[in-house]
Amino acid sequence: MKKLILALSAASLLAAPAVVSAKPKQTPEQKLAKLLEGRVAGKPVSCISLMNARDTQVFDKTAIAYNSGSVIYVNRPKNAASLDDDDILVTETHGSQLCRMDLVRLHERTGMWYSGFVSLDEFVPYRKVSDPG
Repeated sequence: MKKLILALSAASLLAAPAVVSAKPKQTPEQKLAKLLEGRVAGKPVSCISLMNARDTQVFDKTAIAYNSGSVIYVNRPKNAASLDDDDILVTETHGSQLCRMDLVRLHERTGMWYSGFVSLDEFVPYRKVSDPG
């Protein structure tokens, strides 16, 4: 019995440093800011080309980022509170562009259940800051 207590005590001491050294969880705004580091916002646009949007990233209750290589377009839907970074985005488009006012349906990753929608707003382009020299 003493060996069991000693073993449990030792295990709890070993686990303690992991808790102390754990980094605080980043907020969605902080994650978005990290993605946009070294970039500057441009004039908002109403539509973006779907062919150039290579990667999409959702930030909980905040925004959707569309990466087109040299430019990252950030859309902050008016009803962004519905956004969940684990949801799958389903967009029904009528052409080759994704535009302001388009609806994006949200589906849970497990089971594909409908979980809501967002209405897109303007897309803010973020371009890398060029070196002056």
